[in-house]
Amino acid sequence: MTDPAEKKRVLVTGTAGFIGFHLAKLLLANGHAVHGYDGLTDYYDVTLKERRHSMLFEHGNFSATIGMLEDQDKVEAAMFDFKPQIIVHLAAQAGVRYSFENPRAYISSNVTGTFNVMDVAQRLGVDHLLMASTSSVYGANDEMPFHETEKADTQLTMYAATKKANESMAHAYAHLHDLPITMFRFFSVYGTWGRPDLALYKFVDAMLDGRAIDIYNHGEMYRDFTYVDDLVRAIFLLTEAVPERPEDGIVEEGDSLSPVAPFRIVNIGNSEKIRLLDFIDAIEKCLGLKATRNMMGMQLGDVPATWADTSLLRRLTGYQPQTDFNDGIARFVAWFREYYNK
Repeated sequence: MTDPAEKKRVLVTGTAGFIGFHLAKLLLANGHAVHGYDGLTDYYDVTLKERRHSMLFEHGNFSATIGMLEDQDKVEAAMFDFKPQIIVHLAAQAGVRYSFENPRAYISSNVTGTFNVMDVAQRLGVDHLLMASTSSVYGANDEMPFHETEKADTQLTMYAATKKANESMAHAYAHLHDLPITMFRFFSVYGTWGRPDLALYKFVDAMLDGRAIDIYNHGEMYRDFTYVDDLVRAIFLLTEAVPERPEDGIVEEGDSLSPVAPFRIVNIGNSEKIRLLDFIDAIEKCLGLKATRNMMGMQLGDVPATWADTSLLRRLTGYQPQTDFNDGIARFVAWFREYYNK
């Protein structure tokens, strides 16, 4: 591991996005210089993205480039100009549902764009490249909690498929170029400054407006809800856990480290399976409102449950996300009411 007290130059893609914004804030608060790269696309409210970026620009150590990941020349120029020691690649075409309507956008951003980031990272010789994957790559797997070392070949959406492709691409680059890469699989992230297409945001917004909420699989869904502050704390700590290629090809049991590359996959979740109906009950209690519930069948591409085994994260960082969903919901509702004056 490198010295956590040492101040670094960290390039973060997606800094106007939900998770990238929170990670950049944490890095800046710890004295690191951060350069953001974001396309400010209109997948959802651009004003919300601009507001996040404006808060980051209040820090003297923050700078940013506005551009698309698919723009190879712009990605290259931004990274070679800033010369980061660490790159955290979070930007992507997000959203499982949207991948049904516009799958080509996911290939363009998540595959081509990610390749551009990886290619520049290896030419720069960065100390550590960290990239976002998703719990969706576990697809139709039904043995839980999910372990990083289990086979994951049954993705159910194009979003998940592009993220699994990113993992395979990253392993190849780590092997070929000895580039240290950590992939993290997120589990149902929620929190303040969240995306409008995420369940908590949609539920709170609808309930405050007196609209019904859509509940899939009649509420018999389970998710490992992970509060965003916990998530970015885990990423922050993982920047120091640089994977090394095993000299003898031997890997400790339970470690997803590749035997032939400085490459590792790490789950980041609360390691707690929460019933969706309990999550909705907590929202109702926090708002003091009863939701009009529109019970629906299972949605195409969805899975009934996710649940992370996070023992590897604890082994590498000593950290375990643990924000109770009742507390996380309360923080989000307070932010939502203030931001939208509701």
